[in-house]
Amino acid sequence: MAAQRSGEENGRLEDAARAGWLYYIAGNTQDQIATKLGVSRQSAQRLVSLAISERLIKFELDHPIARCLSLATELERRYGLRLAEVVPTDPEHPESLIGVGHATAAHLERHLRSAAPLTLGIGTGRTLKAAVEQMSPFDCSQHKIVSMTGNIAPDGAAAYFAVIYNIADKTKARCYPFPVPVIASSAEERETLSRQPLILSNLRLIEQAETVFVGIAGVGPDAPLLKDGFLSQVELDALRDAGAVGEITGWAFDRSGNPIEGLSNARVMSAPLSDLTSRLCIAVAVGVSKVEPLRAALTKPLINGLITDEATAEALLGRTD
Repeated sequence: MAAQRSGEENGRLEDAARAGWLYYIAGNTQDQIATKLGVSRQSAQRLVSLAISERLIKFELDHPIARCLSLATELERRYGLRLAEVVPTDPEHPESLIGVGHATAAHLERHLRSAAPLTLGIGTGRTLKAAVEQMSPFDCSQHKIVSMTGNIAPDGAAAYFAVIYNIADKTKARCYPFPVPVIASSAEERETLSRQPLILSNLRLIEQAETVFVGIAGVGPDAPLLKDGFLSQVELDALRDAGAVGEITGWAFDRSGNPIEGLSNARVMSAPLSDLTSRLCIAVAVGVSKVEPLRAALTKPLINGLITDEATAEALLGRTD
């Protein structure tokens, strides 16, 4: 009897294999499978399901996004990330922000479309600005969005890449800018500003943020801190001499992800880096200049989420030079 049952089971698995091949390989409909196998449509559907449950069918996704999904999974495993998303790299424009900007916009919208009120922290930078520009306008006035860093340029104007104003226009959420320079003129000025009630209030709001989005930058010749006028060449050189490889919201850190002692870090007005991974901290970055600072931030860790592109992900995983 047992042998008879085994034979019946084997026969059913053979039928399931045929049904699976007809459906997934030959592209037949379930009605066509039913006709070819001489069974009812319901039986054909069950056979196709059996082919999956018994692992008779193995899928191979033939699409560039499959590579990105694999890279994201490996980044999560390698660095213990809570979230990783990788988008395809445009081979003709490897530094393009469009793909990463679009993915970041989708994540921002997903958070902000939550009905339950939340507090979201937002950093600054070109990639984040590109992301906010791609967001669809909608009303989420139940939420609070707080800037992670100062929003005033060295000449007193609003910092161009301070995205808090852009996101306020898009979402109608309650937005809280940091009405101070990214980097104060002296440690004494920073101390004075840090005691102001409005700044203390913003820092408390940042502590309440469930999720924060930040940019990451290098400290090379094209460093945003230099190009945007927040640091002089002499000050940037001093940071590099002290071992700095990157910065988040103005805070410079070394190859191990440790903040640089003194120098411009003694004047940064942003929320402390040590608070970032107490919540979901998603870094948004793309490009070869971001690989070294990203690797340092991932190693510490200073971040526990990442949205990047395929080429940057491969470099972080040691698959390219």
